[in-house]
Amino acid sequence: MSAPTESESDACETATSPRTPNTLVTLRTLIRRELSTAVLDRTDIGVWIGFIGVLFGIAWFGGGVQVGYVSTIIDLLTPLELLIPVIAFAFGYRAIVDDERRGVLDVLRTYPVSSWQVVVGVYLGRAIGLAAIVSTALSALMFPIFVTESYRPVFYATHTGADSPGLYLRFVVLTVGFALVMLAVAIAMSALASAARTAIAAAVASLFVVLFVADIALVFGVARGVIAETSLVSSLAISPLSAYRGLVFETTIAVTAGTGPRMASPVASAVGLGIWWLGSLAVAAVAIRR
Repeated sequence: MSAPTESESDACETATSPRTPNTLVTLRTLIRRELSTAVLDRTDIGVWIGFIGVLFGIAWFGGGVQVGYVSTIIDLLTPLELLIPVIAFAFGYRAIVDDERRGVLDVLRTYPVSSWQVVVGVYLGRAIGLAAIVSTALSALMFPIFVTESYRPVFYATHTGADSPGLYLRFVVLTVGFALVMLAVAIAMSALASAARTAIAAAVASLFVVLFVADIALVFGVARGVIAETSLVSSLAISPLSAYRGLVFETTIAVTAGTGPRMASPVASAVGLGIWWLGSLAVAAVAIRR
């Protein structure tokens, strides 16, 4: 078992001061520890570069970059439904179990640091890195879209509707939010795991549930009459993937399409993602308290 790092020792020293540290001091120390030990490394830089390359390849060869912002959103949406959970789980699936293996959690339990502070500190530290990777990678695509705009054929220039950078930035914000929800789920799985191998198995199982089982369950529910067709729009919020997809469709793509059938309920989708987010962090806090 390796000794706790300097940053991990700082987290413990905060708790050994004569006065009980306030919540902000504790969280700041835990966030700094995560940034220095798990986020700011070469692996994350490699993930960032690779992510940009994949997104650019999809958008360019799919033709979205040459057409406009909304077309790029349409090209990226389905691949991101797979890529975002994978990257988020890579960031979080060992977040808690590694601290447990190194004995950091055992040390923290002897000091006035609550389980929820540990979870929030770990989550926020890794969320900063994940949000930076996702937001900058997606935002980087705005440059080639802007550059090709002046060379766009007349047909595209007159048939882009309400296409605008604002819609694309809205898409970036929604995607970052979806990534942060998936990170919370990954950290919950890490807290429930008892070993590194268990964490990998839990991450794979959770990804399978998020990517396939939840949507399949919705289809099965409609087919069996458990979910009424009239409530399907709101029921899509049960699946985090469907909730994210519905938010993107209703708040970006549908804006340029004008009137038409609703793909999802934005309010229900936002609430659904919020429940997954808060519920996952609560599960993680309860799990490390045991």
